[in-house]
Amino acid sequence: MSNYKDIHGTQIEVRSDNPSNPVNGQVWYNTTDQKLRANANTTASAWASGGNMNTARIRMGASGNGTQTATIVFGGDTDPPHVANTEVYNGSAWTEISGDLNTARDALGGAGTATSALAFGGRPPGQLAITEKFNGTSWTEVADLNTAREGLAGAGTATSALAFGGLITANSALNESWNGTCWAEAGDLVLARNTLGGGGADNTSAIAFGGNVSGVAVPAGGGRKGETETWNGTSWTEVADLNNTRSELAGFGAVSKAVAAGGDAPGNTANVEVYNGTSWSEDADLTTARAKLSGSGTSFSGVVMGGDSGSLTAATEEWTGNNAPTIREFDLS
Repeated sequence: MSNYKDIHGTQIEVRSDNPSNPVNGQVWYNTTDQKLRANANTTASAWASGGNMNTARIRMGASGNGTQTATIVFGGDTDPPHVANTEVYNGSAWTEISGDLNTARDALGGAGTATSALAFGGRPPGQLAITEKFNGTSWTEVADLNTAREGLAGAGTATSALAFGGLITANSALNESWNGTCWAEAGDLVLARNTLGGGGADNTSAIAFGGNVSGVAVPAGGGRKGETETWNGTSWTEVADLNNTRSELAGFGAVSKAVAAGGDAPGNTANVEVYNGTSWSEDADLTTARAKLSGSGTSFSGVVMGGDSGSLTAATEEWTGNNAPTIREFDLS
């Protein structure tokens, strides 16, 4: 009778932990919890329903580098009023914490994780430069942006972030870099715009896409853009456009692998596109078409929440991207 080694040319790996980045088809036995496990990458992208937020809202900030099982949203507009509410997601349910933002606002930027986040800019009254830092429990005001604005995008961590684009009295191409202590002006976007999507690891690597170039109100016939730019720590470079122009979208991921979800195209859209470092391709649509939503995560595992689906929604959807590692366990009893 053939055994595993005869078929695959190698023995099942025996180890005391799980590999940090298993390859497709890798099999191992974990002696600590006595489980046989294997990794089988997903063959198709998909969205699944998650738990609803406690407060339905639009244009909130989010920890862009959060995960599907640990992310945070803050601020937003309940149409009206603007709120300071902060909620944390654990992969199944949202919990409202007592540590609200010090300044209620919407149309703000966000960066970081569920336990270490950054909130910056937004409105009202007028555009704001206020920046707040979250330590896992509460928010503390830190150094302001150099230029107050709303409808901007963010990327990175609570100690290494970018704030780009937005609206002042006109569309802005401004880009500011955060070093954990203060903001410094950096190279401008090629295209000035607001309500754009973005993602990225830190203040040396980011991606910007979509948005609106027509001011506050987007005309029915235009204003929405598909332009995509990547940031290398020094300057922005135009790369391949989105296939579908839109504003008020959710974005997350990295320069080499980003996700653009939903938005105003015009009207609410469920369209999702994935960037592979060279070009965008259409992928699995959201279950619910919506705009003014937020997102967090990676191209393999992410989450979107809130927005306008014809009315304010608290709905959450969880993203599993194509080729995402999926660990499976086998019962040996």
